[in-house]
Parts: sequence; C-alpha cells; structure tokens
Amino acid sequence: MTRDRLRQSLTTGAIFGVVLVFLVLIGFQATAAQLIGGLIGNGYSIAISGTSGLGLDMLVFFALIGLWAGMSAARRRTPDLWSYALEGAAVTGAVSGAALALFGFLVDQLSAAGVALSAYLAQMVTSNTQLFILNLPATQVAVLYFALILLSSLLGAVMMRGMVRASWPQRLNDHLGRPFARLGGWLSHTLHRVTANRGSRYSLYGVLILLAILIPQGLGPFWNYTLGTVLIYVLLGLGLNVVVGLAGLLDLGYVAFYAIGAYTVALLTAPAPHHLLWSFWIALPIGIAVAALAGVVLGVPVLRLRGDYLAIVTLGFGEILGTLTRADALTSFTGGPMGVKDVAGPTLFGLSFSSGADYIYLMALGTIVIILITTRLQNSRVGRAWEAMREDETVARAMGVNTLVQKLLAFGIGAAFAGMGGVIFAARNQFTGPDDYTLMVSINVLCLVIVGGMGNMPGVIAGALVLKGLPEVLRQLQDYRLVAFGALLVVMMIVRPEGILPSRRRRLEVHAAESPPQTDSEGPGDRERLARNDGRS
Repeated sequence: MTRDRLRQSLTTGAIFGVVLVFLVLIGFQATAAQLIGGLIGNGYSIAISGTSGLGLDMLVFFALIGLWAGMSAARRRTPDLWSYALEGAAVTGAVSGAALALFGFLVDQLSAAGVALSAYLAQMVTSNTQLFILNLPATQVAVLYFALILLSSLLGAVMMRGMVRASWPQRLNDHLGRPFARLGGWLSHTLHRVTANRGSRYSLYGVLILLAILIPQGLGPFWNYTLGTVLIYVLLGLGLNVVVGLAGLLDLGYVAFYAIGAYTVALLTAPAPHHLLWSFWIALPIGIAVAALAGVVLGVPVLRLRGDYLAIVTLGFGEILGTLTRADALTSFTGGPMGVKDVAGPTLFGLSFSSGADYIYLMALGTIVIILITTRLQNSRVGRAWEAMREDETVARAMGVNTLVQKLLAFGIGAAFAGMGGVIFAARNQFTGPDDYTLMVSINVLCLVIVGGMGNMPGVIAGALVLKGLPEVLRQLQDYRLVAFGALLVVMMIVRPEGILPSRRRRLEVHAAESPPQTDSEGPGDRERLARNDGRS
C-alpha cells in the first residue's frame, strides 16, 4: 500500500471511529437498536449475557456503520484492484474498530468502578451504558467491537468491489432496464400528446385538482397535522428563498416576520387582550401587509451590509422581537409569556374551518399563490436584478441595478410570505406564543432552503418534506433532530452541494470546475439560450 492510500485509509478510519464514539455518547445506539428491532421483529431480537433483546439490534447497527466504512475505503482507485480495496478496508476497519473498542473498554471499566457517567453526559444513563457494554468483561467488549467493525468493513469492501463495480450488475441492469425504458418513453409520449391538446390538458388538471381535494379527506388527524406542518414550512421556505436564494441576502431573523403575521391575526381576532374580534379574512391581508412593512423597515438600516454583518443584524432583529413578546411589561398588549388564546379561524359561506383538511386546502392555495408570484418575479426584470445582485452586488450596481430598491423589495416580499405562514399557523392552532418563534425556526427554514436547493422552488418543497416531514413521522428521532440536521448538511455539502433539486444555474455554478472548458463553437446565442432556460427552471 502506498503512502497516499495509507493516509486516506487512516483518515477514513479516524472519521468513522469518531462518529461511532459520538453516537454512543449521545445515546443514539439505543434508539437505533429500537428502530432495527421494530424492523426485524422482536421475535428475532436475541438477548446477550442477560441484557435486553436490543443487544443484537445494536450490534447490527454498528455493523451497518462498519459496512459503510468499508465501502468508503474501497472506492475506486487507479489501478482498480482487489488488493487495494481490501487493504484500505482493513486499515479503515482496524482504526475505527480500535476507537470503538477502546471506548467500550473505558466505559466498562468506569461502570465496574461505580462511576455514574450520566452525571457528566446526560445521555449515558445506566440503561444505555449497560446496553453498550452488554454485561461483558471489558476485554471481551473491546475484542467484540474491534472484530465486528473490522469484519463488517472487509465485507463492505467486498460488496463495493465485487458487486457495485463488477460488470455483471451493469449488464443485468441494462437487460432489466429496457422494459422500464420503453414504458418511460411511452408514458412521456402519451403525456406530451395529452398536454398538447387543450381539452385533454384541462381534463388532466381537473383530475389532479380532484385528487388534491379528496386525498386530505382520507387522511387521519395525525397525517393532516403532519402535512399541514410541512406546508407551513413550505410557505416559509418559499419566502426565504426569495431573500437568500434569489437576492443573496442572508437573513437569520426570518422568524420575526413569521411571528409578526401570527401576532397580528391573534391580536385582531382573539377576545383577549384587546377584544377586537375581527374576521380572519380581514386580518389575513393586514398580517401580510404588517409583515411586509416590517421587512422594509428592517431593510432600510442594513442596506449597506453584506454577508456575515447582514446575518448578525437580522439575527439581532429576530432576538429583539422574541424578547419583546416575552416581556412582562407588554403583557397587556401581546399577552406576554402566556401568549394569545382563542385565535379565530376562517369561515367560508358560514362554515368554520374545523379540521386539518380545511387548513391544508388554505395552505395549498397560499403555496400556489406564492409560487405564481415568485415565478413571475423571477422571470421579470426584478428577478434578473436579484440574481445579478446575488452574484456580485458591486458589478450589479455598476450595470445600473438600483440595489437599494431591490433589497427593500426582496425583504418586503419575503417577509410578506412569512407573514402569510404566520397568520395561517396561528389560526390553525388557535393560539400563538413566544415559544413558537425561536431562532431554531429560522435555522430550520434556512436548512431546508439549502438542502432542497437555493433558488429553486421545487427544491424548497423537497427540503421541507425531508427536514420537516420525516422528523414528524419518525417521532423516536425527535431528540436527535439537531444531530440529523448537522449530519445531513455535512453530507449534502460533500455529496451534493447544490441541493436536492437545484436550479440549472446553481448546478452549473457548483460544478463549474468539473465542466469542460468552453469551446470556440459556443457563441453568444448559446449563452443567451442557457439564460432563457435558467429562467424557466
């Protein structure tokens, strides 16, 4: 093994070793064991040395990480030989296995000495510690974990080299893929013929609208609530996408506009503290307008700031608003720490919105309106000005773009969309309070925009489904949401830095170094055509 390959294998092993130890420190091995036990069935869970039946499930979890480590160590080399793959996996598995084995030995010794690890690490409670050491002597624990990670890493290398990169899977895939390719071509041709005719196209739209109306009626309360939460974050993500994805202005206080919309509808429609009792449909445009005005007011003093300075100022704005909503001195105006109860919901033709499905229709309508507005703006002169300002503000100003007006417009429109989300959120919950508008809301929205794909509305929707839909479904992982966010962001920045569904321009920007140089045959007409296509992405 050459020195470079040895260094790469050692680095990979160290990374996976740190990951294994970190997962044990936060107690994730117990949660993972429960999830795996639920998948394989409790009847197959085997107790080890008097421990619970989760012992084998935890070992399966560690083995899966070892497989991942081996597959990472056996990635393609030049020349692509079996010996290189196995040697790299052996070194990686030995390093990561040694880290987990040493940590297991240390935990076992401390446990035997009566040291309460939970006093120093909250997640290292007695049950998690006993599960990790499997009630075995320290030496046996170390040998077990070292052998498990080493063997699973070698197995991962065999799978990577013998199956993923072998020729027969590609031939099998080509053979089995022909029918699916023909089916895909037929579906594409049929869809093109359907959409080419106006009558059939409108009929297809009608069927889709009918399905969208019927599906929420068939969902239960839990799924309606989960879908509603995702749609709320879709509204917020589409608004922040205007500010960050299109205009390139980093806003960490975005939750403030969300709170302004919610508190506006609450104070106007709730019986306390002001007893105004206005209609929801009157409070809705007022909440949107007040949030937009707040965005413009915030934009005025920060017009000359960029990058980190802009992020710090907007973060301060969000924290100031959060402090004001919690202040006891403003209880008579905002409800104080207790919030505002009995927020009125919308009524239509004398019927009140009483179920989650009703609010899903309202959120979906708001999402469609925001998408239409953003699409029109993105394809207009305003959208071009935002993109120019995002790429280089100095050059955009030199080309005649009024950055003062464009920044105010971006802040105002993004804040208006957040205000709409806040209004619907408060009406659906019939309550609003300061605990609903913390810094984590801004971080969550920013994460879904980055992970989904900045500057692309389908990417924002995909990011909301991944970052808000999955945690709501997998409630057992709620305690590890921050860890999941961090890990997902790291993986996305390494594997797919442009996001899940990036725009064409964003994809080209990220992979510009990987693209072949421009040839002489590519003229101005090609560049103009690329710009027009990007406008439709």
